[in-house]
Amino acid sequence: MSIEENKEYTPKIIVFACNWCTYAAADLAGLNHLEYPASVRIIRTPCSGRMDPNLVLRAFNRGADGVLLSG
Repeated sequence: MSIEENKEYTPKIIVFACNWCTYAAADLAGLNHLEYPASVRIIRTPCSGRMDPNLVLRAFNRGADGVLLSG
């Protein structure tokens, strides 16, 4: 058994967070010292309603296992 076979799978998750809703909540969670996995990347967007669908496809194309668009 090699080292690579022994590793636990951790999916890469990209979160597109609305500046006015979700990002404010994520920021407040950080102030309260709540933790989330390091494999989750939060990207602040000006508004989730104006999100370009091509950015979601680009995230998958660049290796993301999951994408969350939250507003």
